[in-house]
Parts: sequence; C-alpha cells; structure tokens
Amino acid sequence: MNNINIKGTDDTPSVILDKDKGLFEISGRSLPEDVNMFYEQILDWIDEYAKSPNDRTEFNFKLEYFNTASSKVILDILLKFEEIVENGKEVVIKWHYHEDEEDMLEAGEEYADIVEIPFDYVVYNQ
Repeated sequence: MNNINIKGTDDTPSVILDKDKGLFEISGRSLPEDVNMFYEQILDWIDEYAKSPNDRTEFNFKLEYFNTASSKVILDILLKFEEIVENGKEVVIKWHYHEDEEDMLEAGEEYADIVEIPFDYVVYNQ
C-alpha cells in the first residue's frame, strides 16, 4: 500500500497517510477548487486501508480553515473510519484547533456528535 504525502498550498491541505508509521494527518487550509478531485485519492486510500487497518489508528485533523464542500468530505472520511471501529479496530480522532478559534472546536464537536468515534481535542498556540 503506497503512502500519500501531499504538500499543502494556500488552498489545499497537507495530507500524510502512512500505514506503516501510523501517521494519518490532514493539516492547513482546505478550500480546493475541485474538492472531489483533490480528495478522491485520499478517500480511495482510506477504502484500501479499511480492508486491513492497523489495530489502532490515530487520525490528526489540524485544519485552520475548511469550506463547506470540504466539510462534506471530512464527514465522508470520518464515516469511513467509523466503519473501521465497527469492525473491531480502535480509532481515535485528534481534533486540533487554535485556542482563539471557537468555530473550529465547535466543528469538531459537531462531527463527534455524528460519528461513533472517540475525539480528543488538542489546543495549540501559534
């Protein structure tokens, strides 16, 4: 299984998906011009990962901003990880947010209400 390592831009997030190292992270800003095209390979990778996931998966969301189209895909990602939990594996979502960004914390709390996955909230300062 190939790793995904995408360097972020002003409009697209950095993405690291590395099963062997147990690194799963999306960080930065997510407002790609074509959200479906950008996230397609990420969703496909997660589908493949779900066939033989690690016993424990810790997925880090370190987003500074995401648009409405991205919010739908984030939910799709979380739902895929919820299926992994339903199949008996451990998944923890680490939802990072800046201490001044209440909106980002609330977004994480809203996702946590929708999916049956434990969320840890991590505050960071810049």
